[in-house]
Parts: sequence; C-alpha cells; structure tokens
Amino acid sequence: MVLIQPGAKLLLREMPDPSPAPGEIRVSVAACGVCRTDLHVVDGELPNPGLPIIPGHEIVGRVDAIGTGVTNIRLGMRVGIPWLGHTCGVCPYCRSGHENLCDSPQFTGYTRNGGYATHALADERFAFPLDMPGDDVSLAPLLCAGLIGWRSLVIAGPAMKLGLFGFGAAAHIVAQIARWQERRVFAFTRPGDEAAQAFARDLGAVWAGNSDEPSPELLDAAIIYAPVGALVPAALRAVRKGGRVVCAGIHMSDIPSFPYEILWEERQLVSVANLTRQDGLDFFRAVPEIGVVTHTVRYPLERANEALDDLRHGRLQGAAVLVPSH
Repeated sequence: MVLIQPGAKLLLREMPDPSPAPGEIRVSVAACGVCRTDLHVVDGELPNPGLPIIPGHEIVGRVDAIGTGVTNIRLGMRVGIPWLGHTCGVCPYCRSGHENLCDSPQFTGYTRNGGYATHALADERFAFPLDMPGDDVSLAPLLCAGLIGWRSLVIAGPAMKLGLFGFGAAAHIVAQIARWQERRVFAFTRPGDEAAQAFARDLGAVWAGNSDEPSPELLDAAIIYAPVGALVPAALRAVRKGGRVVCAGIHMSDIPSFPYEILWEERQLVSVANLTRQDGLDFFRAVPEIGVVTHTVRYPLERANEALDDLRHGRLQGAAVLVPSH
C-alpha cells in the first residue's frame, strides 16, 4: 500500500520484492500494526519525507533473505521492525547513548519503506528477535505503541498515581504495565467516549472519565497520547506540585497559552522522541513477565485505508493490525 501524495488514500500496487543490501535483512511480513504516526504521515501532518513511501512500522515477520555482512539474524527467525530504522552512530547524540535523537536518522514507514506490504527491508541492527509467546498479530502493536508507551512510562518516573490522556493502542498497553507495577491508573478519554472508559476500567484503571473534567485526585504524573495540544494545560492542572506531564506523540496540535501558575511549583513538561534499541531490549525482556495482552482488530492489507479511517475517527478499542495475504 503506497502513499503517493499527502492526504490521499493509499494505493494498492504490485511491486518487485526488495533485495537486501549489505547489513540488511528482508522480512516476509506476517502482521503490521496501524499506528497514529502512520496517520500523521498519510495526512501530511509531518514534513514530507519524499514520496512515494510505504507506511508501517509495527512489523512482525520472518526473515526470508539476508544481505552480506549480517551476523546476528538468521533465516527463518521471527523479528520485529520498529519506527527507528537506522542511526548514523557518529553524531554527539549517538555517541552519548541518545540515538533516539540522532542527527541523521531513518524511520521505518516514513523515510524508508515500511510494513504495509508483503515484504520489508530492515537494518539488521535495528530488528528485534521475537523469541517469545504470542501470535504475530498480537505482537505487532508492541513495536511502537508498546515501545513508545514503555519509554514514556519510564520518563514519567515512579508515579504511583498516573494519568493517561487518550486511551488507544499505547495507553491500553501502558495501563497493563502500570497496574503490574502496582500503580493507580486514571484514564482520560474523549468526552462522552463511554466505550473507551469501560475498556480502561476493564484493564484496571481505578477511574475513567472525560478529558474535559478535572481529575478526581491530584496525580503524580500524566502521559498524553492523544495528539491534542489542548490536553497539555488540562494535564498540568491534574498533576501535583513537582509532578510531570509527558507528551508521548510525534505530532500534536498547537498547545494553547496557559497561565504560568499551572506550571509553577516545579511541575515539568517534557516530550518523548522515538526510541533507543535499549528501550526495545528492556521492554521485550519484561513483556512475558508482565503478561501484556494486546487487544487487536484485524484488517486485510488491502483495507489499510479503512483501518486508518477507523483510527482517525476513534472507532477502535485497542490497535488495528494489517495482515497481508501472501
């Protein structure tokens, strides 16, 4: 499924199977999750990466071809391909352990072709072996919703009272992790979205309500997953003195002006950018112990536009996953 121009529907195209370059692997795609970042790419809300492009960066599949110089990945291995597809390794950020901020990165499904396809290429160094329980569809959302959710939770700190603003693919995974860590989760959804609120309570949230109503308790931290800038002042008002608000998306609508008093008293407002490979190693090591269960809705690959539209209009509980027909 190919994006030809921003704002247009993806087109189903027949293309030759790609060949791996040195250091690359080719993956026969078994499942690819549909992430909100894909929506930002398709809708033109991120800078034009150079089109055409095949979206998708929550990829699970089996390695069916290997380029020269590949040493750590074997044919037939099940792997996951995430958003961060390559880093330069030499910039100050890469050298200081912050490769998520690399000056010359490549991103799967944005600056290099992704997983809305039957096959995808990956730099072997940025593919995660998935030797763990779970079918391909259930694991796909972990490759971004799970990874970014994990990183945002770590950055939120040891908050025992945690607010989640926007209860979609990432939040439904983070809620399970937070409950396993014995935190109390407060879920804030679109006003009137009773289905999402019930979903949050089913996953252990101690409270679920509308994002335009005040929190029933002052929170230690809040994570914003919805790309809505107006939630920033709401989240700042919800956290206690010294609390932290984490913006977890790659894109957000403009943040409205707000009085300094809701930031004062050492409240912090921070963002999350991409992920590091260490995030992935830590996360996938923890997933089996936590027992994360993803809630997914399957779509055939050719119905990718329908899946994106359902995500765009909030018609999903959990995560959409595309399944190619090989």
